[in-house]
Amino acid sequence: MTSLLQTINDPADLRRLPRTQLRALSDELRAYVLDSVSKTGGHLSSNLGTVELTVALHYVFNTPYDRLVWDVGHQTYPHKILTGRRERMGSLRQLGGLSGFPQRAESEYDTFGTAHSSTSISAALGMALAAKQKGEDRHAVAIIGDGAMSAGMAFEALNNAGVAEGKLLVILNDNDMSISPPVGALNRYLAQLMSGHFYDAAKNVGKQVLRAAPPLFELAKRLEQHAKGMVLPATLFEQFGFNYIGPIDGHDLDALIPTLENIKHLKGPQFLHVVTKKGQGYKLAEADPVAYHGPGKFDPAIGLQKPSTPARQTFTQVFGQWLCDMAEKDPRLVGITPAMREGSGLVEFEKRYPGRYYDVGIAEQHSVTFAAGLACEGLKPVLAIYSTFLQRGYDQLIHDVAIQNLPVVFALDRAGIVGADGATHAGAYDIAFLRCIPNMSVACPADENECRKLLSTAFEQDHPVAVRYPRGAGAGVATEAGLRALPFGKGEIRRMATGHPADACKGIAIVVFGTLLYPALQAADKLNATVVNMRWAKPLDIELLLQVAAGHEALVTLEDGAIMGGAGSAVTEALNAAGVLKPVLQLGLPDKFIEHGDPAKLMALQGLDAAGIEKSITNRFSALVVNGRPALKSVA
Repeated sequence: MTSLLQTINDPADLRRLPRTQLRALSDELRAYVLDSVSKTGGHLSSNLGTVELTVALHYVFNTPYDRLVWDVGHQTYPHKILTGRRERMGSLRQLGGLSGFPQRAESEYDTFGTAHSSTSISAALGMALAAKQKGEDRHAVAIIGDGAMSAGMAFEALNNAGVAEGKLLVILNDNDMSISPPVGALNRYLAQLMSGHFYDAAKNVGKQVLRAAPPLFELAKRLEQHAKGMVLPATLFEQFGFNYIGPIDGHDLDALIPTLENIKHLKGPQFLHVVTKKGQGYKLAEADPVAYHGPGKFDPAIGLQKPSTPARQTFTQVFGQWLCDMAEKDPRLVGITPAMREGSGLVEFEKRYPGRYYDVGIAEQHSVTFAAGLACEGLKPVLAIYSTFLQRGYDQLIHDVAIQNLPVVFALDRAGIVGADGATHAGAYDIAFLRCIPNMSVACPADENECRKLLSTAFEQDHPVAVRYPRGAGAGVATEAGLRALPFGKGEIRRMATGHPADACKGIAIVVFGTLLYPALQAADKLNATVVNMRWAKPLDIELLLQVAAGHEALVTLEDGAIMGGAGSAVTEALNAAGVLKPVLQLGLPDKFIEHGDPAKLMALQGLDAAGIEKSITNRFSALVVNGRPALKSVA
């Protein structure tokens, strides 16, 4: 027997179904999402919660002619399945496979690429007004979560949209509150009534009639607001100029579809509030939506299981433990996160120091200036933020922190390539965009133990310092107890090339920034090269750099960030300033966006594994001769 889902190859097929079959289709779609994610890993709770909403949107609106803009985008797996990508779900988040987020290049149904939050209203408004300008009768729908509504950008867009004339619908997907009694049959009826022609016309006629008697008009307005306030959580959005409808049950197709159909015929910006449940339909995810937010592969019949062997300590865990330890030592420390408590490792800190823990919501700009305000009053703020998210607070980083030279520590998680989340989440640019800012310092620990020590070093400073570290585990180096700091701005030589005592100059020195130290050491063993662990992208250890440059014929810089403007560029600038002319090979991430896939494979494709580093150096310097002998002395 053919399932309903197998007959849906695009939304046009969906729209040919009778409404009576949509419930069964939604059940099949939810089961397919669960089965797919259990085999590939990916975002689960959020996608289980948007099944009915996705079905209703594609059923009511003429997609892709009508535009759907999904905020953040990690709830779009049902959307992908219904828009011709069902059979490719097995490649989700893998190299060459489907992205975990909407991508314009992937499908015409992905009208706007997203992965950072709170952009949907701005983009949808642009699409709605573009349609108006071009004379096209199309709708633009922004689907935004309640968490994303905490960002200032969302409210900037609402403020603009409320006075603009376009066919814009904003849907607030509220999945953080339970469906209370008012969100039932009565509220469904009111939502449909409020979105219908009769209510809209009656309301406008009544306003026109009563305008002649201002006291009665104001009384009617207050009565209307009071009546709506009895069943609605807020009328805030009406103050922005939207017609507010809801809240309605986002899993009830009999509420969603008639309401959306009515909204299609209304003029002006519309705001629909739907309430959904993360993990809907899968009891384990409903009970613990955080754990099932982004799981790896698992058996749906059993659920998530703890690994049989303990996993290696991650850099995030190293940071979380350091934060608690330093907070115990120094009462001035406060920890800040823009809505990434679990991801940034602050769970234990919140438990132990709730009065010194601040989750400011998805508001990266605010988080940076908030940290600056705390620092102005003598506290020592530590802002735990993903490298890719700090980009959103760049203006505040310069104007509010660096110009005032405030002692804020930026703990930059997810530096470098992150893997399955792709280009939107890669921390490829932090060295380049941080090192050009006066008063700013940037530390690049090579392993877990060095990360802990450099965090302590950063905390001791009286100016802003960023400590960047990657996702996941590193080389597996055990962390030392205590809070011993490393010398500020100083690196070390980790391997010295061997050669004949008469050699006045050795061949190659690899100057490394961060966790690529360990593959560099492997390559250096094959090439008999010197390896320098710089530790700091800013300030550079100029003394060490010039010492190494004087003792070697050529230099190789190595980093897991963008080559353009990165740490390697800092090295060449320093050599030029000192009048030192040496061949320099810069290795790092190229001038392109690197898509999703296994991190190790992605690093290998960029030539940043041990074999790739060795190959790049050999190709560049194989003809280099020192004192009559090849500079690269193979010991393999």
